[in-house]
Amino acid sequence: MCHQSVGLVSRAIERKGVPTLSMTSAHSITTSANPPRAAFTDFPLGHTCGPPDRPEEQRSIMHDALALFETMEQPGIVELDYSWPAPWKEEARQPVDHRTPRHDTPQYQNQDDRSAAVAAHGVGVACRPAAPGDIPRC
Repeated sequence: MCHQSVGLVSRAIERKGVPTLSMTSAHSITTSANPPRAAFTDFPLGHTCGPPDRPEEQRSIMHDALALFETMEQPGIVELDYSWPAPWKEEARQPVDHRTPRHDTPQYQNQDDRSAAVAAHGVGVACRPAAPGDIPRC
């Protein structure tokens, strides 16, 4: 569900008398969604409740977030006082290329794939780099 929808749903639920709390690591997006109540942790996206394999810290974050039901007197976003264990923001800003390496010749996952390509297209096509305008013959 997108952040905007979360804000809309939260406000609708609150109108029915049920308090809500959004957990977020995306402050600017949550601000635009304007939920009635939100807890912010300055963590990488997808890790709002803390680092993996740190259940005590995760429980503490959840405890502090749930305590906001008792302490927040007006709508807003409260920043919880936790920090990620490494300088993740600098690392997150570094470009990462997840593409596989490029090769001059076709690469096959296994010998059966190579054999099937040779059988379908011949060794001259299946085992050479594609040329501009090549159309596979199937």
